Parts: sequence; structure tokens; C-alpha cells
Amino acid sequence: MEVSGVRRTQQRTNAGSAIEPSAEGAGIFTENPVRTLMTRHVLVPMDDSEPARAAFEHALTIYPESEITVVHVVDDLETGYAGESAPADADEAEPEFFTEVRELATTRDHSVKTVVIEGTSAEAILEFADEEEADQIVMGSAGRSGVSRMLLGSIAEGVARRSTIPVTIVPRAVTAHGDSNSTERQ
Repeated sequence: MEVSGVRRTQQRTNAGSAIEPSAEGAGIFTENPVRTLMTRHVLVPMDDSEPARAAFEHALTIYPESEITVVHVVDDLETGYAGESAPADADEAEPEFFTEVRELATTRDHSVKTVVIEGTSAEAILEFADEEEADQIVMGSAGRSGVSRMLLGSIAEGVARRSTIPVTIVPRAVTAHGDSNSTERQ
């Protein structure tokens, strides 16, 4: 049952003054007739960067009851194994930051699933989200602009534009609580 903080409206009677209205009906919470979408599974694509960490912290804060999967994409183009299989140990290599991810989750009484996948970043993230039936993607953005963005593109932008599920992009200078970590933006 979903409970809403909306009070029932009542007509004014002589039972109270303008300063002290009648207690009858005041503060009564009623069932919300609109069902809220429950986010069951959140996917957090990560690399070893501050924007990715901010996105992970945001996911832990906003979705404390949801299953969270942290995925690291080993890009085919970076490894040089595009079109062919990478060596077996490349698939099994776990990034060092996964240890930090699990430790942070533990401090928040949360557990996370960590996965390494291979592919071209945006495509691999979207395919994995679909396979895992994720309800939400939360990811960081380095906030590139100008020529850097034109030449390098933005994985976060590519995911957001082509995703069929909601995507939250957490800016690099914002913490999970919306506070700015820095007064400087590039």
C-alpha cells in the first residue's frame, strides 16, 4: 500500500478558529490511488573515475531497496580484440575499483553484483541492461564540452539517447545528495 502525505480536504466549520482549526481530519494520511513504479534493478556502468563513483553513490542513496549491478565495459576497440575473442584472462580480470565498490556498498548495508563485459561501451551497456532486465541506469558523466566532446563523444549521452529505460546522468561535481564537490566546472 502506497501512503501519501496529502491531507483530505475538509469544509470549514465553527469547530475551530483561523489560528486553531479543528483537529478533525488534520494530518490524516490516505492511500495514494496512483501506484508508484518500483525500481527493482539498477545498472551502474563504471570505470575508475570520480563521475562514476558519484553515480554509484547516488544509486546507493536513491535506490536503497533495489538490486544494484555495477558493470565495467572492456571496450573492444581499446583492447585490440574487436571481432575476435579476447584472451580468457582478459574477461576474468576484475578491475581494482570493484573492491572499493563492494566496501562502500557494505558500509551502506547494501550488496552489489559486479560484472565485467566486453564490447563497445554504449552498445554493451544497453545490451546488458536489456539482458539483465534493469529498470534504471545511473551513470556518471565527465562533462566534456566543445572539441573534446565532438572528437571523443559521450558514452553517457549515447546510452541516454538510445535507452528504452530511464537513465540518470550524474554530473562529476555533484554528490549523491546534490551538493557541489567543487565550485569549478570545466
